[in-house]
Amino acid sequence: MNKAILIGRLTRDPELRYTSSNRAVCQFTVAIDRPFSNQATGQREADFINVVAWGKNAETIARYFDKGRQICLEGSIRTGSYTDKDGNKRY
Repeated sequence: MNKAILIGRLTRDPELRYTSSNRAVCQFTVAIDRPFSNQATGQREADFINVVAWGKNAETIARYFDKGRQICLEGSIRTGSYTDKDGNKRY
């Protein structure tokens, strides 16, 4: 089973685009605070998760959410890689 539930804050405004087949896609990053502090510095740390939403969910997120807003997401985690036009591998 691949199911993830994430609660965090948007680090920037969501970017809404449409594919050539007119399907909505929205990209944004969510900062998720860790439940503990760094022992060396005493500072709270966060993980930054890149998120892609599709279709009606993408349009709703782009319309109602902006930088700093808290969001709860449910979905699956997928990793991938590709080679860009300069020959560099991207994740």
